Amino acid sequence: MSRPLPIPTARPVAAADDVPPEQGDTRVGYRLRLAAAAALFSTGGTAIKASALTAWQVASFRSGVAALAVLIFLPAARRRVDRRVMMVSVSYAVTMVLFVGSNKNTTAANAIFLQATAPLYVLFLSPWLLRERIHRGDVVAMGVLALGLALVVLGTSPAGHTAPHPIFGNILALLAGLTWALTMVGLRWLSTSANGEQATLSTVVVGNGLASLVCLPAALPVMGATTMDWTVIIYLGLIQIGLAYYLMTSGIKGVPAFEASMILLIEPALSPIWAWLVHGERASLLTILGGSLILGATVVRSARRRV
Repeated sequence: MSRPLPIPTARPVAAADDVPPEQGDTRVGYRLRLAAAAALFSTGGTAIKASALTAWQVASFRSGVAALAVLIFLPAARRRVDRRVMMVSVSYAVTMVLFVGSNKNTTAANAIFLQATAPLYVLFLSPWLLRERIHRGDVVAMGVLALGLALVVLGTSPAGHTAPHPIFGNILALLAGLTWALTMVGLRWLSTSANGEQATLSTVVVGNGLASLVCLPAALPVMGATTMDWTVIIYLGLIQIGLAYYLMTSGIKGVPAFEASMILLIEPALSPIWAWLVHGERASLLTILGGSLILGATVVRSARRRV
């Protein structure tokens, strides 16, 4: 989504619900790694806006660097790719491209909050694709998420330097929420296999590789790129995705699933703050309220599922 990833929003590696007792310092270390990963994920929108390269160029080069970075940082990702991994990778690749496009056109707050509505689509898709029942509490969560979505859209700020086409960007962000939901359902499907974690990491590599290759024709030729532009690309691929996934996968092993999902909500919480600090981009009160409802509904629903 990071979904990058896995709101990235989402995440591509699931924590165990029951984690063996650890020494206090060790558990703190796991939590700090997860928090650091979420903080790095949260810088994506702000960094994308810092580059003068086009959305196609950023999407292609960022994902190309990210695919190599994940291969280097996470040996578990170097496995043979099968049909299931390829299927989920397509949805992940589309999400990566849409995330860049939305951040180039609308505010970082709108981009991350609208993509964070992915659980709404997951609730709709789960009965059909995963044969999972929808509970009464899920229906309430759907309503709150839908209300939050409406408030974010209604609170869209006027066009500005860092958000030149906010309506178009909002549409891309909504589509990113849908494709990220498909990705999450696909990752859940992959997790049922014998090599679930390796398959998940392979999806990150293959998905980024596909995104890079598909966008490359529209990204070339590159004219007038500066040192700053290339620095941003390297940061996005190597640090914001590659290092963040390394920290997440190493930290998530020692933290219960519910706690891990709560820590990773640092990403959507920080994303608008970075954009404000770096670019002076201000989210409207309605957008903040809508985003709070979306994140709050996610927390409550996760807590209820844990019980």
